[in-house]
Amino acid sequence: MRIRLVTEGSLEHFRAAGTERECDLLMFGFEGLGEVDYRRELAGETAKLESLARLSREAGCTVLSGCTTISCGLRSRSIAAADRGRLLGVADMLHVSGGGWTGGAHLKVLDTSAGKIGLCVGEDLFYPAVASTLSLCDADLICCAFGPAEDSAPQLMARACAFWAGVPVCMCAAGIAQAADARGEVCFRSARRECAFELTCEREYRLTTVRARGLSRPSRADD
Repeated sequence: MRIRLVTEGSLEHFRAAGTERECDLLMFGFEGLGEVDYRRELAGETAKLESLARLSREAGCTVLSGCTTISCGLRSRSIAAADRGRLLGVADMLHVSGGGWTGGAHLKVLDTSAGKIGLCVGEDLFYPAVASTLSLCDADLICCAFGPAEDSAPQLMARACAFWAGVPVCMCAAGIAQAADARGEVCFRSARRECAFELTCEREYRLTTVRARGLSRPSRADD
């Protein structure tokens, strides 16, 4: 899979620059769409989601972008997705610890032309159960939009989630991009504003058994 990550700048800046778009998956950080107010979108005052769909049609690929969505005054960190001119939906961050943010309702695995992509938003990356759930829902790749990486924790957790879930994890943060394979090894890292790489979406399967007490029932004599 050919992946292009844009860690800084908006969709419009990317389009105006006429950058090379030869890829299967194009992903932006939270600057990509900025704020998306659903009320203004429905009223036709803004057309940011339409712009995302239009770019996906022009580039002929799947396009993901981090954004801040606003619904009835409630703000959420989100990822919007489009594929070859079709808007696929928006996924919100689930785990919120203050900061005036509102948590989302459910996780999303999207069936796209680039494969089945699980969406991980912001600090959800710090919860391996999110990556594990997306993996169990048949994701070929987990994509995470992250804000400023103030320390090495996001890079470390991207590797940990990839190892835990057995699925490659691709992170597009402010100023840094990284991808980890299904074994948790870093297969790509860049601090450039825009970067591209090839990723093989292999999945790692493990057969795990657990010995538990108190769950057995005595067999009957007539069994």
